Amino acid sequence: METKLTLRLNDHVIERAKIYARSHKISLSKIIESYLDSITKQKEEEKKISITPLVESLSGVIDLPADFDYKKSYRDYLEEKYK
Repeated sequence: METKLTLRLNDHVIERAKIYARSHKISLSKIIESYLDSITKQKEEEKKISITPLVESLSGVIDLPADFDYKKSYRDYLEEKYK
């Protein structure tokens, strides 16, 4: 199903886009549709990143105290390293 969409864009952008579309023999609507499709698919794929079995097996290996300050610990490590 196709639906009409109204967009407000800068005149210069529209003219450049029309020239680009004409030179690539594709409609401006198809360019915009392809762009929107590609950016929304990227977001969906980023959400679907799964944890590998190796990472899953390492989960919970280290038991740290609830009040452990990892930033302070890392800072201390770097200060010691670069003395």
